Amino acid sequence: MNPDDDLEPVLDLLTEAARRVALRSYSPYSHFRVGAALRLASGEVVTGTNVENASYGMTICAERSALVRAVSEFGPDIRVTALAVTNLNDTASPPCGACRQMLSEFTEPNAPVAFPGPDGTRVMPFSQVFPLIFNLKA
Repeated sequence: MNPDDDLEPVLDLLTEAARRVALRSYSPYSHFRVGAALRLASGEVVTGTNVENASYGMTICAERSALVRAVSEFGPDIRVTALAVTNLNDTASPPCGACRQMLSEFTEPNAPVAFPGPDGTRVMPFSQVFPLIFNLKA
């Protein structure tokens, strides 16, 4: 049995949850609606969407929105074991650098990350999505 076979239903579930939450995006400026879904080690699934602001720098991405919600609901010891990002604009959108850095403190290195790539959905372990983590704990 291929271990990736067990992963596909999980990533499908996370991708669908991310798509549903992207419908709630507040993106009146870019109209770029993004959703993210995190699976925690506890089995919980937590979602988040992007929330824009007229001052673009104050915008929060879907991945960070989901992460902040996960910590708020389940505490700082959470571990992300899988995540999916999607958007309703049919364009490539891997997690941005700020999201990768934030996720790095809570995400298992081998956690699969599913996101829209230029040629369809890409799935990569987090350690490949963000190979050079800035970490003060090391």
